[in-house]
Amino acid sequence: MATGFTPLYTMSVEEARAADRETEATTWDWIKQPDEVFELDIPGPAGPLPIRVYRPHSDTPLPVLMYFFGGGWVVGSLDTSDAICRALAGMTPCVIVSVGYRLAPEHPFPAAIDDCYAAVKWVAANGSRLGADSGRMGVAGDSSGGNLAAAMTLMARDEDGPPLAAQVLVYPPVHSAAETESMRENRDPMFFNARSSAWFWSRYLAEPADGDSPLASPLNAADHGGLPAAMVITAEFCPLRDEGEAYSDALSRAGVPVEYHRYQDLPHGFLAMASVLDTARDALDSIAGFLRRRLG
Repeated sequence: MATGFTPLYTMSVEEARAADRETEATTWDWIKQPDEVFELDIPGPAGPLPIRVYRPHSDTPLPVLMYFFGGGWVVGSLDTSDAICRALAGMTPCVIVSVGYRLAPEHPFPAAIDDCYAAVKWVAANGSRLGADSGRMGVAGDSSGGNLAAAMTLMARDEDGPPLAAQVLVYPPVHSAAETESMRENRDPMFFNARSSAWFWSRYLAEPADGDSPLASPLNAADHGGLPAAMVITAEFCPLRDEGEAYSDALSRAGVPVEYHRYQDLPHGFLAMASVLDTARDALDSIAGFLRRRLG
């Protein structure tokens, strides 16, 4: 049956990026807008690195959340997560810093990792310029952005980097070669599916063996101890569901405080549907509550 829907994995990278831009969530009218939204270029590993800052009104420095947009490391931009970042800035409240990292396949792994970590370190050193207390810092992201957020916690721990107090991982891919029940089950072409996942990984990794790195596949880390408190969110009809749950379990076994939520009857990407989906608003409320508790 013709649906008029064309999966991204059947397109060229340029076509996929154009199609993805058409699905970006617009600003939600039910949230309190940040007092300021502005962009900066900061020093990055390959030149200027764009960030977008969302700052609610406050007479004192606020906690800061580094947010990494989704898009399979191949599509997406600062605009992709704009609605989510605006919502979390007001609901938490905290300063949100969204990072415009380089995309694959032009810039394969670890380019995105390097950009994101450079941004984390820069904000930790320059938080006062943003009205932020960088001593209360967390990381978050959805989909591939959740993968990047998890990688940031491993890098910060292992490289004696900025102390991170929280991580929010929303339906994250955490293993490049996951062979799970949810990956086998979710092949509906109308949703993000197993073929979509393989398409994105194949463009992110220059070589399949690169996926063995825990910075590409955080589930491969030899040790998950000493990482910041986590909220992990998955969706029932998402191919990444089981690996997200496995990562939550790995963190918990290592002594990391974890709040795990599986949202039933929902597909990958549901958080961006908060304009029409009450469950997505509930998820945002849960994330904001977690951040308030962990970032203080």
